[in-house]
Amino acid sequence: MFKNTISNLTRIRQVAEVLLRYGFEDVVTTTPLRRLVSQARRLNWQRADRQVFETTRWERVRLIIEELGPTFIKLAQAMSNRADLLPQALIDEFEKLQSNVPPFDVVIARQIIEQELGQPISEVFSEFDDTTLGSASIGQVHRARLLTGEEVVVKVQRPGVREKVRSDLALLHELVRLTAGFLQKQGLANPQDIVDAFERSMSKELDYTAEARSMEQFRKLYEDYTTFYIPKPFRELSTERILVIEFVSGCKITDKTQLLEWGLSPETVAETGMDIYLTQIFEFGIFHADPHPGNVLVQPDGTVVLIDFGMVGRLTKQQKYAFAGVFIGMARQDARNMALNFRRLALTAEIPDMRMFESDLSQLIEDFATLDVKEMSMSDLADALQTVIYNYKLQVPGAVFLILRALVILEGIGKVLHPNFNTFEFVRPYGAKIIREQYSRQNLLLEAEYTGTQLLALLQTLPSDVRQIVRKISKGELRLKFELVGYNLLLRKADQLVSRTILALLSVGGLIFSGLSLMGRYSADMPYWRGVPEITWWSLGATGFLLLVLLLLGTGRRDKERG
Repeated sequence: MFKNTISNLTRIRQVAEVLLRYGFEDVVTTTPLRRLVSQARRLNWQRADRQVFETTRWERVRLIIEELGPTFIKLAQAMSNRADLLPQALIDEFEKLQSNVPPFDVVIARQIIEQELGQPISEVFSEFDDTTLGSASIGQVHRARLLTGEEVVVKVQRPGVREKVRSDLALLHELVRLTAGFLQKQGLANPQDIVDAFERSMSKELDYTAEARSMEQFRKLYEDYTTFYIPKPFRELSTERILVIEFVSGCKITDKTQLLEWGLSPETVAETGMDIYLTQIFEFGIFHADPHPGNVLVQPDGTVVLIDFGMVGRLTKQQKYAFAGVFIGMARQDARNMALNFRRLALTAEIPDMRMFESDLSQLIEDFATLDVKEMSMSDLADALQTVIYNYKLQVPGAVFLILRALVILEGIGKVLHPNFNTFEFVRPYGAKIIREQYSRQNLLLEAEYTGTQLLALLQTLPSDVRQIVRKISKGELRLKFELVGYNLLLRKADQLVSRTILALLSVGGLIFSGLSLMGRYSADMPYWRGVPEITWWSLGATGFLLLVLLLLGTGRRDKERG
């Protein structure tokens, strides 16, 4: 434990020094990180050549992430899908990050496979290619052949990667704790929740059995499709650290030359690929979230194959309807309907001014309604929608951004293969289909059943809740808690007004008492000065002091308002 603490402190100090080197002294000096970097080092940075300022602040953030290593790169790549949290300029920089790393020694890969399977490689594979097919920060892939003759690929996790990720995640939690105040001032309201979500995502990515389960789920959903294929995972040969999958040959979907050599129509291939993805999103609500050309293959008979199911997005039925409703509202140029579906889609949507929200969406609709079909771009629309989400701080499901990203990638693929490819033309019929499904008799009956169940549950618990409230009232134990938000200034003004009123009343009372004291009859012991009783002088003095205080308070308030 002590060793880990010292290691974390050393790593945090390194992070702080990297921040300083790239000109982010404000992050260090305004947070507890300042205790880990000496004043001399900070002053030395201030005297240094500031060439880093020739780049933008967002570019420097990317450079810092690259220097801090793979875990931070993966976090940034995950954050690049969260336009509700980050400005578009920073997302653009994060999308430039590459996490490819050199492969590790094949001898170690063989040892890991044998440890996981509990038997020599020769008893499982008749052939095992020592040359890697691909390598990334989490693992690498080798081609092999089973004793049964089936060709497979074997994904092997890097040695020590779990410990490295856990260490970096602990470091991220500590960094967020130290810099939470600064990050919140920058508009990142829940940095700890972001790290928690990233930790859950990394835990899934480090468990290859989760990817195998996703592949099996997709195979079941598409078992009747003839134009789409998902490779078979071999669950009996897979563990958390190795994944054995059926090898499927094919060319990248963007290899137009090869498609033409096979006698395939690139336009048809593009349309098939888009239909497959829209089916995943709008019908099944589960979709392959990383459709870059290397993960989408085409076989000589035109079958589209998806590989690498490490990133899968999911939408609930209600989220699916709301997401489709946003596009349908835009197609119908109905800003109000679009706004309502945005609110349905958001996990929490505290929009202070719905009229302004509808106005901004109306402007977005006008911007795209004037465009010709050929001019419309999914990339531009995704940017516009993400800007709205960011500006209004709508917390929408992360799957929404994965969908927008996937549609942008697919549009890029489509335009390579199809000169007249238009994403909106493909989305439109699915929107109409979603409406029919949403208001179908079966779905309405299910909704009515759900609402009835909820109402019945409420009626069942209501008598008990009412009895508890009555019991607390009868015992005098019921407490009501009120919290006024945004009334601090008003309360402060009221307090000042009450204070001045009391002083004014005391002053008036003092003047009245002074006048009445002149008419009093006193004993011979009462001292007089200039024919006026001493008690009157004391009363006048006290009244004068109160009037002076009132004057000073009024002058101070006017000076503050001028300032």
